[in-house]
Amino acid sequence: MFDLDKWQEIFSTIRKNRLRTVLTGFSVAWGIFMLVVLLGSGYGLENGVKREFQGDAVNYISINSGVTSTAYKGMKPGRRIRFTNEDRDILARINHVEKSSSRTFLFSDNNTISYKNEYGTFDIFAISPEYRYVESLTITNGRFLNNKDINDYRKSVVLGRLVYEALFKNKEEAVDKYVKISGVPFKVVGVYNDPGQDRDLLRVYIPVSTAQRVFNMGNYIRNVCLMLGGAGVEQSLQVVEDVKNKMSARHKFDPEDQRALFMFNSIQNYQQFMDLFAGIRLFIWIIGTGTIIAGIVGVSNIMMIVVKERTKEIGIRKALGATPWTIVSLILQESILITAFAGYIGLVSGVGLLELMSKVLPSHDYFANPEINLNIAIAATVLLVIAGAVAGYVPARKAATVKPVVALRDE
Repeated sequence: MFDLDKWQEIFSTIRKNRLRTVLTGFSVAWGIFMLVVLLGSGYGLENGVKREFQGDAVNYISINSGVTSTAYKGMKPGRRIRFTNEDRDILARINHVEKSSSRTFLFSDNNTISYKNEYGTFDIFAISPEYRYVESLTITNGRFLNNKDINDYRKSVVLGRLVYEALFKNKEEAVDKYVKISGVPFKVVGVYNDPGQDRDLLRVYIPVSTAQRVFNMGNYIRNVCLMLGGAGVEQSLQVVEDVKNKMSARHKFDPEDQRALFMFNSIQNYQQFMDLFAGIRLFIWIIGTGTIIAGIVGVSNIMMIVVKERTKEIGIRKALGATPWTIVSLILQESILITAFAGYIGLVSGVGLLELMSKVLPSHDYFANPEINLNIAIAATVLLVIAGAVAGYVPARKAATVKPVVALRDE
């Protein structure tokens, strides 16, 4: 039942000790404020890094050929490993591999791409159609390369959005038009967008079979990407070992030669980042909770002082018939009021600062949208209320056990 007299007494006590109450509440507010800001900043860092992953899939292994650094079975070091189309077919049959694609960056003396009177130098990649799943591409107009382009050696090209804007100036559709790549006409079959960085949009993709024939590449490729579907870290590491063993047997190099093959395991890399952020969040919770506990201890100490100051008053109450719960509830309510109000101020201030940061701070590759989860905010508020009750319980319990005769003799 709501007791107006009790609340009037609590507010009267707070008004008589304004400075002490403000400083006590500030320690609690500062604790929850720091927790919110630290958590929000941690999520901002995580959001920024996750945004970097948006442009690429997180379930693939990229394999690049290198140069041997050790002798092996009579073969001298310094040999360049050269992948062929057959290597891709062999790797595609490894366990856990769902799709495979090849990619070759065309190192040409003239990477100029032109359309009518517009010219530009862009990155040219010869790929197989499955590569779209590695880059998480979104086709905005037309289509992507397909197997018919590969089998028929078609001179087809897919343009990145920024390439399209540079050549066509958004004035006409690019699909079914012809652009010249290193002087060779290619038909535009699609335009793509990529949620990653702008450099991914400054690329054009052509069929690998066409590039091998037109640009005298033979049957060589420089990179193979293996997509593993829902495989975990352990399965991806097993695939890495299988790749080393198969390529070692085929190209005669030591499987432990770190320079013969260069492999990027996106599954392992992504999991490492997630583990790092989990550790950061745990560290933030430890620091923030420690700060809150320091504030709560301050509240408990203040409430003990309050009990000490009001010992005689408590004795009179008990002599007049006040029950122990009446005394305990009086102290608890004051403690919870201070912590809950101060915690709310800290929570609102922290969220407000995060909103300000998200609007004022410039966009950065590794920091974006600092925010705090609503569930976490609610949990932090509940934690404060519980902590406030705990902070007030010890002095309240002490006050409830005071004997009236002893309390009345207190000076």
